[in-house]
Amino acid sequence: MSSLDNRTVLHRTRRHPSAGNLGPRPLLLAPGTPPPGLPPTSFPHGLSQQTNFVEFGPDLDHSTHQRLLGNLEGRRVLELGAGAGAGSVAMARAGARVIAVEPSPARLSRARALAEDAEVRVEFHQADLADLAFIRADSVDLCVSIYAMAQELDPSRVFRQVHRVLRPDGAFLLSLPHPVAHLTEPDDYERPVLSTPYPSAGTIRWRVAGEQGEVLLHPIAEVFTMLGRANFRVDTLAEPFPVPGSANSQHCHPARRWLPETVIFRGRKDGR
Repeated sequence: MSSLDNRTVLHRTRRHPSAGNLGPRPLLLAPGTPPPGLPPTSFPHGLSQQTNFVEFGPDLDHSTHQRLLGNLEGRRVLELGAGAGAGSVAMARAGARVIAVEPSPARLSRARALAEDAEVRVEFHQADLADLAFIRADSVDLCVSIYAMAQELDPSRVFRQVHRVLRPDGAFLLSLPHPVAHLTEPDDYERPVLSTPYPSAGTIRWRVAGEQGEVLLHPIAEVFTMLGRANFRVDTLAEPFPVPGSANSQHCHPARRWLPETVIFRGRKDGR
């Protein structure tokens, strides 16, 4: 049994320095002024909905990480936690046949509108991320999940369903907020200092212009173990740093000069 199963979930609210700017109305900024920051764990909420490529985390070198997706032309792709749909639409534009699952009706409505505006076909479903009974076994080439597993108390139940629907040797690509960077706060010299014991037993709450959520920071070793127990062979584990020059981006974390903010896993389906 994963240690996650025995973890007591505490509700710990952490206030991002810009939290007072997160109202539904945009601020008026002087020319050249960087946009107000957003809680880093709220990614990808609050971003403009670009659909040219899939974003795996805040301010990464996205051209590098597109290679993890491979050629999408004609492939059947499942996105879990599609949010407002930017990733699903980007993959559909690249030629994939996309199934998008999102629990939130409001986000799903925005995702449908985005797909319609982009004139691509995406099959949308409002459902829990582990509720994949509507998908046939061994019928999906690739599953993608971006930061969505951080909202799952027990990702292993989702991993088992993903394993069922993937074809043999199909890939499961997921990104998560890095469990160390997001437990830090800057000291007086802007250096990251651990502000809570690792691993964290609590959740981090965020709120952005009407959107809200809670994030669990799953330890890397725990996610790796859960993937293995669900019969995935992890062939990629990456802790990419944001690209240089992104210190003023909206989801900038104070620790990004010192620690990666995102962790990326790719697992291959083993067995049946």
